[in-house]
Amino acid sequence: MKDMYAYYSKENIKAYGALAIYICRLESITPKILVDNGICPTCFNKENHSCLYGDSSDKMLYQDDKIECFLVGAPRAEGHVIISTIKHYKDMLEAPKDIVLYVYGFAHKAMQIIKEVYQCESVYLCTMCDGPMNHFHVQLISRYANEERGSKNFVKPRNVYICDEEKLSKLRKLFEVLI
Repeated sequence: MKDMYAYYSKENIKAYGALAIYICRLESITPKILVDNGICPTCFNKENHSCLYGDSSDKMLYQDDKIECFLVGAPRAEGHVIISTIKHYKDMLEAPKDIVLYVYGFAHKAMQIIKEVYQCESVYLCTMCDGPMNHFHVQLISRYANEERGSKNFVKPRNVYICDEEKLSKLRKLFEVLI
């Protein structure tokens, strides 16, 4: 896209418009490439058959017209959950107040369920929006009695997701009656 000026002057582009197409192998697309090109990776993943982060339908706990809630594919702790808005908002400040209240109200209930099912000592809530192409979401990260308290839990190493069918079934049943 940057070499378009070699073919078309800025004046011609302004007068007639121009289209640049970036072609690459889908496997080589990263969240960084998307963000650098003004594309939300979360929205891209949803619109392109989960090609970026993988399919989370087997980890889905709850979904409605406002949010989706699922177990993380590369969790920082057993029971690590994400609550993400369906519609794109870059962060909490951009989202309408009713959506923010809905997300955090849902998170409060979800944290209680996670604590019950995983028998963890606490559940931390974290949201980070590091640029215009972020997608508003909150992460719920379990902390267990044998772990240190504090913010280091937000950056614990990611693990491989291992499905515990019994816990997954219990989570889904509890989330069904949540709202």
